[in-house]
Amino acid sequence: MIDDLNGKAVLITGSSTGIGAAAARAFAAHGARVAIHYHRSAAKAQAVLATIEAAGGTAMLVAGDVTDRTAIERIVAAAIEGFGRIDVLINNAGGLVRRAPVAEITDELFDEVVRLNAWSVVAACRAVVPHFRRQGGGNIINVSSIAARTGGGPGASLYAGSKAFVSTLTRALARELAGDRIRVNALAPGIILTPFHERYSTPEQFVAMTATIPMGRAGAADECSGTLLYLASDALSGYVTGQTVEVNGGQYMP
Repeated sequence: MIDDLNGKAVLITGSSTGIGAAAARAFAAHGARVAIHYHRSAAKAQAVLATIEAAGGTAMLVAGDVTDRTAIERIVAAAIEGFGRIDVLINNAGGLVRRAPVAEITDELFDEVVRLNAWSVVAACRAVVPHFRRQGGGNIINVSSIAARTGGGPGASLYAGSKAFVSTLTRALARELAGDRIRVNALAPGIILTPFHERYSTPEQFVAMTATIPMGRAGAADECSGTLLYLASDALSGYVTGQTVEVNGGQYMP
């Protein structure tokens, strides 16, 4: 048990599946109160909630489209209303949308990818920072990607670029908000077994990508949770801010 997470209020965007769902379960297991956010996956979000409650944890559901400004404000407000506060914001929602070589990138695709992966993080931080300042501090953890370092796989240039924005934003906000006792860090997963690759990678692409991992396998969503717990705990990482932690089985070693 990470004692200082007990009773903390944690909002995790995109937590009905994958890394977000695993994180929701992990934080609840350490006594945190978790706001499980979803957009279209209501049944899966409900299943995460049921698992947490069956184990004796505390959680709630919040719905909304993170690409919509007013929706993000409602998501943050709903979590505050439900728990009375937010201590940790994890900006996990994101996606590739679709693979496209540069010659096939449309203005609409650019806007969709950047709004989902980059703008949504800015908007969520903008919504939660005033609350953190009023309560005397808080913790933001952004989810970047190994693609931010490597440029991503075939047709993923927009995704990689938007995640690189997230990594740079993390450092900028860490400097800006340190005086407000707000720490800002990031997790950069490598190839993780989640619906992401089921949706965006062919079996052949997945095999080729995993062949480059020194540990010889893709990671599990649960294997990202330890890093998120560490970054959220002031007892464990109170002097850590502006960092992006790579969790990739050795595929990329900066």
